[in-house]
Amino acid sequence: MNYVGIDIGSTASKVVVRGDNEMYFVLPTGWSSKETTNIIRERLKNAGVDVTAQETKVVATGYGRVAVDFADKVITEITCHARGGRELASGDCTIIDVGGQDTKVIQVSNGVVMDFLMNDKCSAGTGKFLEIMANRLGITLDELFDLAKQGKSIPISSLCTVFAESEVISYIGEGRAKEDIAAGVIESVVVKVAQLAQRQALADTIILTGGLSHSTYFTARLSERLGKHVMPEEFGRFAGALGAAYLAGLAVGFFKDLNEIRDNWQLASTFESSMAPSDRDTLLAGWR
Repeated sequence: MNYVGIDIGSTASKVVVRGDNEMYFVLPTGWSSKETTNIIRERLKNAGVDVTAQETKVVATGYGRVAVDFADKVITEITCHARGGRELASGDCTIIDVGGQDTKVIQVSNGVVMDFLMNDKCSAGTGKFLEIMANRLGITLDELFDLAKQGKSIPISSLCTVFAESEVISYIGEGRAKEDIAAGVIESVVVKVAQLAQRQALADTIILTGGLSHSTYFTARLSERLGKHVMPEEFGRFAGALGAAYLAGLAVGFFKDLNEIRDNWQLASTFESSMAPSDRDTLLAGWR
């Protein structure tokens, strides 16, 4: 059996295969999630994984998950990132995912999602913000980080990507060092991600996922802002696809069967009303 997880992100699409075949790869999503999905299908087939076969189970997640028309199941990013992040962290953790179009903070406790926050209203504080600023500076993302390490951060105060870009243009016009502008751009994202994360009680283990997860510079700056160590994770950009692959079937090694799931099930919380039964009946009668 093969268990395939496909994460169609806004910028990059990630694929993880577990089971008889063990493989993973990433490719740009491009302008059409549908075209990207077809490329993935052919690439898997060439590697000996037929997504239409009975022995292959596919779970799709991410921004363009509905484009994966051969998926057996479509599951939200929160659930898949939580499952994949827990696997990478080897236990319960806080997952900070800086994606192309949003940033997520997910709390995993007792193996399940207990809470999460998401910034999906503005590209500031996401990978898209860095991409726009790198383009404005005429450099690649890797070069942006390399320059930032050599610079001294200058403030980019705007909460809006459009206005922040105007600040960067002003700095360029003033002749400010490209290294300092790069450091300011990255620090701006670090601050926004930290502000989102600090709205929750963070676990002892914190991992970074998404396209920036391998960056020791970004995790070091984020760690300093949070006052807690954030682990860089080389495989972090595959967290969603990895979680989807594990959720694609029970036989991938985490659970043996449904009985093992039942044995590991735990009740997280219960709710008991403090309202008197007579008051409850009165309210209910009024609603009717």
